[in-house]
Amino acid sequence: MKQQLEAIRADALAAFNAVDSAAALDALRVQYLGKKGELTAVLKQMGKLSAEERPVIGQLANDIRAELEKVLEEKSASIEAQALQQRLVEEKLDVTIPGKAPVIGHKHPMYIALDEIKDIFIGMGFTVLDGPEVEFAELNFDRLNAEEGHPSRDWSDTFYFDEDCRVMLRSQTSPMQVRAMDTMELPIRIIAPGRVYRKDEVDATHSPMFHQVEGMVIDKGVTMADLKGTLNTVVEQLYGKGTKTRFRPHHFPFTEPSCEMDVQCHKCGGVGCPTCKGEGWIELLGAGMIHPRVLEMAGIDPEVYSGWAFGIGLERTAMRRFKIADLRLIFENDIRFLEQF
Repeated sequence: MKQQLEAIRADALAAFNAVDSAAALDALRVQYLGKKGELTAVLKQMGKLSAEERPVIGQLANDIRAELEKVLEEKSASIEAQALQQRLVEEKLDVTIPGKAPVIGHKHPMYIALDEIKDIFIGMGFTVLDGPEVEFAELNFDRLNAEEGHPSRDWSDTFYFDEDCRVMLRSQTSPMQVRAMDTMELPIRIIAPGRVYRKDEVDATHSPMFHQVEGMVIDKGVTMADLKGTLNTVVEQLYGKGTKTRFRPHHFPFTEPSCEMDVQCHKCGGVGCPTCKGEGWIELLGAGMIHPRVLEMAGIDPEVYSGWAFGIGLERTAMRRFKIADLRLIFENDIRFLEQF
């Protein structure tokens, strides 16, 4: 039996030294040291030995097992080191090659214009408010002097959530006027930017979803001259000194008197083109003095306080600011277009 153990030792050592892969090494481990391996098979015959031989053969078997396990561990470490070295050679990375610079995004042109508007009004002492896009029809219409049956409440113009027409996607940011009057102390100076929704056909200057910036001032002695002076100042800061504006009489149920303010078309300089539909001017905002009934519904005495309000189209502001000819470009997310800003 001693000769058998020595033979297993010699064969195993030779096989371990010749192997060159982890899988083959593991197969040899099972062959020689496994539960059904050659060394175990010899040890199962120890029952045939005499009492004097058993301790000697047992000690020899343990020594051989320990030696083989040590050689096996060393060979495994050697194979792993060789495999790692081979990977380092095959997967070599040339760190001297310049890396790819990450593409860093920037603000959308519309939000550049919005930030500029915010900065202008904050500099004038205004507070910026945010409000819900899903609004009560009462705040969107009734509290703004547009009672039931008013044309602006028509199903074809407005998106409602219920058959009773009580909840809707707001068609204007003007409900923020009501929310401000209900929650803020006088005097009030606020702007409220946000998305609004109307059933408009898509063209170069219209979209069913667009953005407005609502503005409102309520104080003692506020006049239409304050409104015009403020808006002209804002436009000149946005578009440059000497920007031409035009105020036209209009009608809004929540202002009296009401007006619309146009800016000269940036595309044609007032001559007339497809962008301005041949008029030479582009409507920028609607405005006016807050209707006394709107003040009364908010519990504000119109004999003591007066105010003005406006709603400016943010997309049109950006179009004029960056000389964009078609509003649809703002929403199409074409990288070639956006990278210009």
